Amino acid sequence: MEARDKQVLRSLRLELGAEVLVEGLVLQYLYQEGILTENHVQEINAQTTGLRKTMLLLDILPSRGPKAFDAFLDSLQEFPWVREKLKKARKEAMTDLPAVANVRLPRELSLPARL
Repeated sequence: MEARDKQVLRSLRLELGAEVLVEGLVLQYLYQEGILTENHVQEINAQTTGLRKTMLLLDILPSRGPKAFDAFLDSLQEFPWVREKLKKARKEAMTDLPAVANVRLPRELSLPARL
């Protein structure tokens, strides 16, 4: 998962936790798409409250590869308002990031021309 997407999940963590996202088809969709393993699903379902389940899901997602955030967005069919909030935060995060390719390092931080 890209750093930008991890930041979006982190910045909306409490709001996402309040939505109890793990009820319904979210976990099953993420399992179907190979984002979550069977062990992940069992571990999440073993939590005692919806909040704990959602927090554990949010802890697991960032380590599940480059497709995890998009699959998570796709899984939120039952929560369109949450999906839109995540998309908006992601778009804002994209515009807030500097264009790294155009940044020049000061000479003292640059690599020597010859190694």
